[in-house]
Amino acid sequence: MRWGVVAFFLPCAVLADPTLECPDAGSQVEIGACVSDMENRVNIAVETAYSLAQNAAAELDDVTGRVVAQPALEASQVAWTAYRDAQCEAVGASFGGGSGTGIGITACRVELGRARVDELLSLAD
Repeated sequence: MRWGVVAFFLPCAVLADPTLECPDAGSQVEIGACVSDMENRVNIAVETAYSLAQNAAAELDDVTGRVVAQPALEASQVAWTAYRDAQCEAVGASFGGGSGTGIGITACRVELGRARVDELLSLAD
């Protein structure tokens, strides 16, 4: 089942703030490492969900005899990536250059990545 693959990568997807998922971290360095690990897992989940959505789009294009779903999905992913990067840079800028900037950017990328996985999986049904 497709969901089982992604569920493996996102055991804590329901939590709102990724930094709160690092309760054992006692310093900013440890929180940064924890959130960075999360981002790596979320990136894998996004790639997996995107692959599932690509397969569904290819199947739809084959069934309909049109080439619409795959290019639309690709354009969506490119636009989402640009949005994620710009939004998270804006979040980072809101820290005013403080020491938590990197953590804020990474946490933002985790949150948006988790939401993207849900969006992609809805296209993979």
